Amino acid sequence: MSERLNGKVAIITGAGKGIGKVIARTFAAEGAKILVVDINESDGRAVAQDLHKAGAISAFAKADVSKKADSENMARMAVEHFGRIDILCNNAGIFPWVRIEDMTEGDWDKVQAVDLKGTFLTVKACLSQMKQQNYGRIVLMSSIIGPINGFPGWAHYAAARAGSLGFMRSAAIEIAKHNITINAILPGDIRGEGLDYRDEKYIRCSGQSIPMRKIGEPEDVAYAMLFLASDEAKFITGQTLVVDGGQILPESTFANV
Repeated sequence: MSERLNGKVAIITGAGKGIGKVIARTFAAEGAKILVVDINESDGRAVAQDLHKAGAISAFAKADVSKKADSENMARMAVEHFGRIDILCNNAGIFPWVRIEDMTEGDWDKVQAVDLKGTFLTVKACLSQMKQQNYGRIVLMSSIIGPINGFPGWAHYAAARAGSLGFMRSAAIEIAKHNITINAILPGDIRGEGLDYRDEKYIRCSGQSIPMRKIGEPEDVAYAMLFLASDEAKFITGQTLVVDGGQILPESTFANV
């Protein structure tokens, strides 16, 4: 590792498992101090402890990102523990599968609260400190589902992920003068994320429909996040980076020859 984030303080939401856990590990290996944020206390504390054992400086904050008080407490803890907030990786999200005809208003509202409202609340909570520093890197987790394509059963999720990009583009203009960037990662099929309920046959077939003939790994997303969180991306804001092995490119399955 090159310590591209040496001395930087990174808040990573939804870091108790999956891609968030790998992002935390990747950023820590690059020298960042990590505030692990998760709604599940046991998962989040375990990740923070693992990072500490590996030699990283880390702490844990329990937070439901859909709640204003929790998001504000998260930002306050980062400043109290580490003195600043350099990076916010807004990774927390939910994606329960339900078709529109069976979807309740509660199903819709819960996904919007976590995936869309949670984006607004966490970004807002960190802005004051970042503006004071005249520095910040914000990276949102979105998806190819919603902004680019669709999938049955995820209409609520697709709407939230597309909405987060509209928020991002307007936010980018507002905060650019404070040397704060905001960008988004759009993953395709990634092992363990949203595919947990699928069997190996589905995963294998899904991989064969991707030009690179495989689904992605959490590390593929983490390294993309790392780039946008680093100073190498200092002149990039309001943009999206698709990490999908070419999944969205074929006109049809017949194109994968």
